[in-house]
Amino acid sequence: MRIAVGADHAGYQMKDELAAYLVDQGHDVQDFGTFSADSVDYPDVALRVARAVALGEADRGLIVCGTGIGTSIVANKVRGVRAALCHDTFSARMARQHNDSNVLCLGARVIGPALALEILTAWLGAGFEAGGRHERRVRRIAELEEEV
Repeated sequence: MRIAVGADHAGYQMKDELAAYLVDQGHDVQDFGTFSADSVDYPDVALRVARAVALGEADRGLIVCGTGIGTSIVANKVRGVRAALCHDTFSARMARQHNDSNVLCLGARVIGPALALEILTAWLGAGFEAGGRHERRVRRIAELEEEV
């Protein structure tokens, strides 16, 4: 799977650790930075990751910032992106199964590295439950993007 990753200064270390895990698992990882603890504006990084997913350059995206809140807000501004901020494995699975989430946002100041890895693994391992109410709702989200 092609996975775009990115982080701000608060999340870059966790992003690097998760990206290394993804590579070890055989995924093709495209890293949009940042690459140090030097302050950067999270909207810029989140936008690059979200656009890569929306344009089909990546199958999924992972963005890490301090809380995950700001990056999830930014990513969800991009048409075609369904970013989910997750702090537990249940939410991560449901984000994929019910919402067909294609970008995962994590907060490095909220969760630790071990839990982040569990969340990422749960999110990647879950599939969208296509058909029925979930597919209808995801389709409606896409329609709303055209209306607003």
